[in-house]
Amino acid sequence: NEFFATDALIDPLSVYQQLTAYSPNPFAAIYRLENKWLLCASPERYLGKKGKTIFSQPIKGTSKRMSSNINADEENKRALRESRKEQAENVMVVDLVRNDLSKICEEGSVKVDELFGIYSFPQVHQMISTISGTLQEKMDFASIIRATFPMGSMTGAPKKRVMELIEQYEITKRGIFSGSVGYLTPEGDFDLNVVIRSILYNADKNYLSFPAGSGITFYSQPEKEWEECLMKAEAMKKVLE
Repeated sequence: NEFFATDALIDPLSVYQQLTAYSPNPFAAIYRLENKWLLCASPERYLGKKGKTIFSQPIKGTSKRMSSNINADEENKRALRESRKEQAENVMVVDLVRNDLSKICEEGSVKVDELFGIYSFPQVHQMISTISGTLQEKMDFASIIRATFPMGSMTGAPKKRVMELIEQYEITKRGIFSGSVGYLTPEGDFDLNVVIRSILYNADKNYLSFPAGSGITFYSQPEKEWEECLMKAEAMKKVLE
């Protein structure tokens, strides 16, 4: 889903500061290319590298925070942790990431460090798993990205077929949304996010949008998937009101 506005006039830096104040997240980023802006408050790591270790932390599974009611908030967290549907989505992506990493890692080194971890952010609880491996010798950055991009949490499985269906059915092009921004060090290490929970702004055309999505499976209920999109869009909507 794409929420959008035409004839939008904003100060991108000011909006980014408001967004990260209202929704502080570990993989926030601001990026400008000519007069196109990305204002990103992402909670998700696509891929990181330290030395020979490569790691990914896909997010699949979301529930609403109830900050004014501690008991209800804990209940939502428990329900997320125990949800068979969310676990099924998460483990599907974990298996996909394991397969991707196995192409670039030493045989037998890929492992799941954490499965179904529950992490709390300002507006939502998220189910996050961690997968890591030891890179093969002389594995360069381009080869790593080629083997793992786009990230499994943005496609689902089987990745190639899902990408074909996305091309067929999604009306709006994703652009940088569900892509990645991050940094590389001179030593060859890097940390890359997943571009979600983000405002996209074209200052030339005064066009502003913030996409939000949810995973669709056999067990999905359309109303709940729509509610999840609204949850994910809350912070962007709030700072633009």
